[in-house]
Amino acid sequence: MAEAHHGALVVVCRDEIPRLATVRELKRRYGGDYVIIACTRAEEVPGALAAWGHPPVAALLGGLGEEDPDGLAVLRALHARHPSALAVALVRWGAWETTRPIFEALTLGQLDRWVYAPEEYVDEEFHRAVTEVLDEWTSRQGSGREAVVMIGDRWSSRAQHLRDQMTRNRIPLGFYEASSPRGQALLDGLELQSPRLPVVVMRFHPERPVLQDPTDLEVAEAFGLFEPLDPDAVYDVVVVGAGPAGLGASVYAASEGLSTLVLEAEAVGGQAGTSSMIRNYPGFPTGITGNRLAFSSYQQAWAFGSTFHFMRYAQGLHTEGGLHHVALSDGTSVRGRTVVLALGASWRRIGVPDLEALTGRGVFYGAAVSEAPAMRGRHVFVVGGGNSAGQAAVHLSRFADRVTVLVRRAGLSETMSDYLIRELEALPHVDVRPRAEVVGGRGTEFLESFTVRDLDTGAETEENGVLFLLIGSEPRTDWLAGTLARDRWGFLLTGSALTAPDADPAWSLERPPALLETSAPGVFAAGDTRQGSVKRVASAVGEGALAITLVHAHLAAARVAAAR
Repeated sequence: MAEAHHGALVVVCRDEIPRLATVRELKRRYGGDYVIIACTRAEEVPGALAAWGHPPVAALLGGLGEEDPDGLAVLRALHARHPSALAVALVRWGAWETTRPIFEALTLGQLDRWVYAPEEYVDEEFHRAVTEVLDEWTSRQGSGREAVVMIGDRWSSRAQHLRDQMTRNRIPLGFYEASSPRGQALLDGLELQSPRLPVVVMRFHPERPVLQDPTDLEVAEAFGLFEPLDPDAVYDVVVVGAGPAGLGASVYAASEGLSTLVLEAEAVGGQAGTSSMIRNYPGFPTGITGNRLAFSSYQQAWAFGSTFHFMRYAQGLHTEGGLHHVALSDGTSVRGRTVVLALGASWRRIGVPDLEALTGRGVFYGAAVSEAPAMRGRHVFVVGGGNSAGQAAVHLSRFADRVTVLVRRAGLSETMSDYLIRELEALPHVDVRPRAEVVGGRGTEFLESFTVRDLDTGAETEENGVLFLLIGSEPRTDWLAGTLARDRWGFLLTGSALTAPDADPAWSLERPPALLETSAPGVFAAGDTRQGSVKRVASAVGEGALAITLVHAHLAAARVAAAR
């Protein structure tokens, strides 16, 4: 019987009223797909699961309140036995004394969610919360749906890149090692002679096209994303980049009636899209994955009417006849009355040749969420002290046997949010090693070992494990050198910074530049690419929205000037 169910929902609660109500609602709504198990004590859970053939536990709903004062401790103990499940506190509405312990447990990563026990039949607020829990669990496990199948070598840099791109773009993907029996059977079924790996099969497409070692453009074309743009079109605003700032700009521009084109060379979300969990974004008290936040914003902008153009890099910008021309990597160009540059940033390279040669094979830049499940049984080292590094360490700790955070500073307090520091400190198999730097490494097919130097003593040690490098970012503005004013690190100068004596090129108009305006009038910058930006998702979205306010003002001034 257990084989017919997707998983188990386990309710552990001594308080009879919320327990019975919760079980009733769970059975009515989810009983066809999930085993619903009710217990009054944690000791009853193993036997109850055994009676159903040990189905995977999707969620542990533990009572917390007057009759369950130890509810959080019970949940922690159960969660240790079922780490892939989501831990959910179950409380009665109005039990305000439970709020502080719940918020503390969320901060420390000891709890995933909380829900109010249903008070009546068809409690849709309760079911909305449960659905979010199940959606998150299914996302972590893999939905089982395979719209695209990829066969390749796991540690091939090309296969890793394509997996990461598809995961970030929320494409249901099945990946199979070419050397595995299943991978070999799939290749045999495709009847390919000496296939060039990775092989990508578009199962969702009626014709099921098969691509061998495809380029990004070939993948985009197979997905139907290679739609040509009207060469005569002039957009009110061209947004370059679909990270938080670019998505914020595109949502507000399109919703306010501006014709909007968004150019994105990789995946929506930028660096933020790789974050496994963002807990400090307003409106999401239990957190939201960067991928989900980015994709929801993308859908919102698309629904408002923004046009998205994927897999093309912007590589040139010039102004002619009052219009801005953006040259693209496929040889085409687009025109806009204004431009918002939301280019984001790329991960700073470590600069150790032996490690650079092993990128994708034990050395990863960024969180590499698609690789996290492959870290089971390994010791993972996360290099970096910012929020992205902290979020990566927390996520990887769900899979790896041990996680060590290496940071150059004496601690994390100057660079990482307090909630993340406390969460890392609470995780039993995560440790932080301050004043440490990776200076060398070796390996052939995969990273075998690397050298860590103590910055205080100079002593060096050899470590074995996998490296995830999140050591800061560099703006993607090289293609704008000589076109727009930048600082010595490559960040775009905007607003009052353009009136400084050393700004090159200098501001050319008599009016002062707008707050986010670059040295080219009508071209604005938002998010991480701009000098002085705050490296937070919410601030990037806010800058994108603010840029559209400035776009409106620029377009209005242009209309007035044209009417004279």
